[in-house]
Amino acid sequence: MTPLLRLSGITKTLKGQQEPRTILAGVDLAVHSGESVAILGRSGSGKSTLLSVIGLFDRPDGGEYLLGDRDITRVPERKAAALRSAEFGFVFQRFFLLKHLTAAQNVAMALVNGQGWLPRRKRRAKVLAALERVGIGHLAKHKPPRLSGGEQQRVAIARALVREPRILLADEPTGALDTETGNLVVEALRATTDRGCGLVLVTHDRHHAAKMGRVLTLSDGLLRPTPERVVV
Repeated sequence: MTPLLRLSGITKTLKGQQEPRTILAGVDLAVHSGESVAILGRSGSGKSTLLSVIGLFDRPDGGEYLLGDRDITRVPERKAAALRSAEFGFVFQRFFLLKHLTAAQNVAMALVNGQGWLPRRKRRAKVLAALERVGIGHLAKHKPPRLSGGEQQRVAIARALVREPRILLADEPTGALDTETGNLVVEALRATTDRGCGLVLVTHDRHHAAKMGRVLTLSDGLLRPTPERVVV
């Protein structure tokens, strides 16, 4: 089966005022439909850089990137933006919710920005379905100040899911949450694979990583299988 995405020999060097530093030194990664992959690594190991390359916010210096059977290694930014909208959902450590809008309105923003105009009834149905998928349909009319941190993050997940992406990328989504709330958020993320979505979770938490189907560690610019799985 053709994977949703495949990285082969991906390299990336950061160039700044100091000496250039190789962050990715030949990363190989394949993610299939319905698969969840966790990426562990120390701070500064390049996890977020790798996610930026996967999400087409950044371009690799070398290697090959296939999305399905399409080579998008050198795709121009205009095409990259279209692919981000059509193929990917993103969840970050910060929630990036608009405080003056309800949970439903925050989720609906992704449809306005990503899929053009939709009839109001269809848009509302998609929004409520996305909120229900993460267990907070009853909070649709609540604004962010009335929601807990975990509830706000689940709104952010619903916003990522409402466009029905093929690939969900999550960058330290539990970093600002307590343990119990973080567990709920990770379960909500993992559940997205039940409908065929591919999930890549970048985290520093081994317990959360262990809930994914596969755990890899980014070290010295390379992805390797994590030797020990944490029993949870």
